[in-house]
Amino acid sequence: MVMNKVEICGVNTSRLPLLTNEEKTLLFERIKKGDKEARELYIKGNLRLVLSVIRRFSSSNENADDLFQIGCIGLMKAIDNFDCTLDVRFSTYAVPMIIGEIRRYLRDNNSIRVSRSLRDIAYKAIYTREMLSRESSQEPTIQQIAEAIDIPAEEIVYALDAIQSPISLYDPVYTEGGDTLYVTDQISDKKNKEENWVQNLSLTEAMKKLTPREHHIINLRFFEGRTQMEVAEEIHISQAQVSRLEKNALKTMRGYLK
Repeated sequence: MVMNKVEICGVNTSRLPLLTNEEKTLLFERIKKGDKEARELYIKGNLRLVLSVIRRFSSSNENADDLFQIGCIGLMKAIDNFDCTLDVRFSTYAVPMIIGEIRRYLRDNNSIRVSRSLRDIAYKAIYTREMLSRESSQEPTIQQIAEAIDIPAEEIVYALDAIQSPISLYDPVYTEGGDTLYVTDQISDKKNKEENWVQNLSLTEAMKKLTPREHHIINLRFFEGRTQMEVAEEIHISQAQVSRLEKNALKTMRGYLK
């Protein structure tokens, strides 16, 4: 799949507009009032987000135009369902929906067949997860989903795994401001290889070389096993910023421990 095309679905990707935060807010106010023109402008202003997401599926051998169109469907669903009163950035809400839409497309076109019963359980679990998330404004646990649909948690986990497309831990998820997030950045890091040297006797002195924010991030990531998303929520910055600060901190500590 060629990802460096200038045009995808007839859209010149080098000329896609960028919306400021103020423009996004004003457009969303118009969208909520039923303004179709504002909705169209908001879609065009977020097409770069779709392009960023579909790059992670470059190994799928699917046509870029097809993935772009499917990603746009996910974008439109995100716009129609986004609650701008919540303290959540639109991109944070939209990316999982775009990814989900593309995964459904790839799954339905996959040569590996998944039984109808497993798909039904998975779809029911996904729908329930979204419903519970909207009600409580937080991600429900598998157990909560299981209780809501009266299906054993083990069956739900198995069904959700069955419909997932295999991905690499180093597949990019999203790029923002030059900072790339990878799948591995969203996984708890309790046994990360970095811990092998973090536990050296000189660790305390090495951590003294960090800024207070870097020190806090390293502590949360490698001593408490938090994911970058969890760290970002706690210290109120983006996950991309956490990733950059973490890498800088580890580089500083490695330099001291050499």
